[in-house]
Amino acid sequence: MTGSSTQGIKTVLHPVSNLAKAKAVYEALLGIPPQTDSTYYVGFEAEGQHIGLVPGGGPQGMTSPVAYWHVPDIEAKLAEVTAAGATVKEAAHEVGGGRLVATVTDPDGNVLGLIQDR
Repeated sequence: MTGSSTQGIKTVLHPVSNLAKAKAVYEALLGIPPQTDSTYYVGFEAEGQHIGLVPGGGPQGMTSPVAYWHVPDIEAKLAEVTAAGATVKEAAHEVGGGRLVATVTDPDGNVLGLIQDR
């Protein structure tokens, strides 16, 4: 192991079939309006957590919520978890603002997300 640490789960993305309906539910749950509100993504910042709504699972084809672990070095963490038996599902790539994301699956097929902010 390289010993690279995580900064915890701070982001959870939820695939939704109806963005408007889901947005209303999450606004009621969280008690705040979204900070990001577009046709392809709605994001809320609540108590240090980012909750994102992704219509249709987005280009990554999400079928269930994905928790994203924030890491200081995404490539090092990808190497570490794949050496331990994870499989890369979505290689590290930039999604805007210098943020890199990737997903892996554990041996049981559970999807784990990784995020690095530059």
